[in-house]
Amino acid sequence: MVREKIEQALERAMQAERQGYYFYNMAAAHTVDERGKEVFMDLAGQERAHFDYLRRQLESLRTTGMPDASVRFEVPVRPEAEHPIFSDAIKKRIADAHYEMTALSVGIQLEASSRDFYMKQAEAASAPELSEFFRKLADWESVHYHLLLEQQQSLQQQYWDSARFAPF
Repeated sequence: MVREKIEQALERAMQAERQGYYFYNMAAAHTVDERGKEVFMDLAGQERAHFDYLRRQLESLRTTGMPDASVRFEVPVRPEAEHPIFSDAIKKRIADAHYEMTALSVGIQLEASSRDFYMKQAEAASAPELSEFFRKLADWESVHYHLLLEQQQSLQQQYWDSARFAPF
């Protein structure tokens, strides 16, 4: 029963990573900001690597009953740049950056959902090793979440002002 739940969690996690991969590829294809294209492609690559890692762990679990300890991944380091995703050029066209701002919002939700899912799995895990496995996955998603959130927060007021959004 425990193994079946772990397999289901890994399958669900793989589905989320696949969705993230396709979303970030789509975001890269549609943004006009060159730095944004690069970062979205990098995020897509990280989602793909994460998917591959999970797939290999699921295959190992199904064939040996244990995760594959030889397969590792490292949690990426958050960039320190003021605008880690888009170039400063986005500020000049912020009034027309609807796609980029929407991509940030959707990405934030995807990453938050994945992070929360992994944390719940970590809390429900019956073994410390399994809990640590899911916490590390949550950390990975948290880096992406904060990267997107910080970029959104740095541009949001300027975007709202240029679009003439006002609170009620």
